[in-house]
Amino acid sequence: MQMFDLLIFDLDGTLVDSSADIIAAVNFTRQFLALPIMDDKEIIHMVGDGTDKLVERLIGPAHQGRYAEALAIFIAYYDAHLLDNATLYAGVTDVLDFFSHKKKVIITNKRENMTRKITDAFSLTDRFDDIIGMGTTPFRKPDLRILQPVLTRFCIEPHQAIIVGDGIADLQLARNAGIKSCGMLNGFTPREALLELKPDFSCEHLREIKAMFC
Repeated sequence: MQMFDLLIFDLDGTLVDSSADIIAAVNFTRQFLALPIMDDKEIIHMVGDGTDKLVERLIGPAHQGRYAEALAIFIAYYDAHLLDNATLYAGVTDVLDFFSHKKKVIITNKRENMTRKITDAFSLTDRFDDIIGMGTTPFRKPDLRILQPVLTRFCIEPHQAIIVGDGIADLQLARNAGIKSCGMLNGFTPREALLELKPDFSCEHLREIKAMFC
């Protein structure tokens, strides 16, 4: 087992399965713009870099002139429906209880207000020492500047921290900041894409980290 003083978690695809609601919001936006609906897997593979990037991708290069309209439609719909089908992954609360003595933060490229709606709904907010999403800071994963203030605030050296996430940006953030990484292989990102980045650890289910870290 390896000891860490700070555990950093991604949200979507790591703690919460929000895929159905994101898919619904994307296809609602496309239908509103008179564009054909997209395949579920294609949509989920576009997730991870923030709402603005997701909207850029869902409308495609030919329709960037309608970006502002599409962004407004997506945000309004998703904000109203982000809890319609969202569920916690199995073992999340058990894992957080197990590591209750550790510093824990969420760092996500999801907008902070949307993130907190989800964490509040699942009684996760108070289990974390901080929740950082888009709007909290001008930076986003994998920019190490999103993490540096957290390390400073908690007096944590990089080697004492690990990020657990299912996204390429999570593993890139770890590399950029000099912290360890654990790839969640059953999240939104194809497992092969994560393994190509050679995370320090990997797991199929979040509960596995109870036997990996202390």
